[in-house]
Amino acid sequence: MPKQTTNVLIVGVGGQGTLLTSRIIAQVAVQMGYDVKVSEIHGMAQRGGSVVSQVRYGEKVYSPIIKKSDADILLAFEKLEAARWLDYLKPGGKVIINDERVDPLPVMSGKLKYPVDIDKKIARLTPDTTIVDATRMAEECGNARAANVVLVGMLAAAINIPAEEVENAIREMVPAKALEVNLKAFREGQKYWSATLNRL
Repeated sequence: MPKQTTNVLIVGVGGQGTLLTSRIIAQVAVQMGYDVKVSEIHGMAQRGGSVVSQVRYGEKVYSPIIKKSDADILLAFEKLEAARWLDYLKPGGKVIINDERVDPLPVMSGKLKYPVDIDKKIARLTPDTTIVDATRMAEECGNARAANVVLVGMLAAAINIPAEEVENAIREMVPAKALEVNLKAFREGQKYWSATLNRL
């Protein structure tokens, strides 16, 4: 990892594992000897509210806040949340989006419509965008709730975080009964990223 600060913006909705993801990334950076700052913004406490985590690591990090146009990578657990935070991505930054739709309250109540093809619009705006059905991949690993760890696998591969460091953090932070599924999900995310790169 580089000496300059790396900015990872993780966005989703309540119940998707956004906070665990940010804590895994922060733990890995600490294990590797980096200075780390984390900021977590919780929307509504119940499932469905917006959740945003900002992880910054490097030789010396002074603030936990990622400014607009400063994120190296935007990891989105839901398509509309990706669109909402896209202006925080730096030019040439990477976007990884879970192909999942969670209707916000204004859509559920019928006041607004969910934007059509929002992920495709993001991909047109940001060339380095990968859209993945992480939920289906996690189901195939044994538990759909491990979709966040599939995305961690992709993120780690995208920004060259050593897999063994991430697996150590997962072992430390995930309950024993869910460990095997989460390790499998992480490895599947890594494999998917490598296969995607090989197709380019």
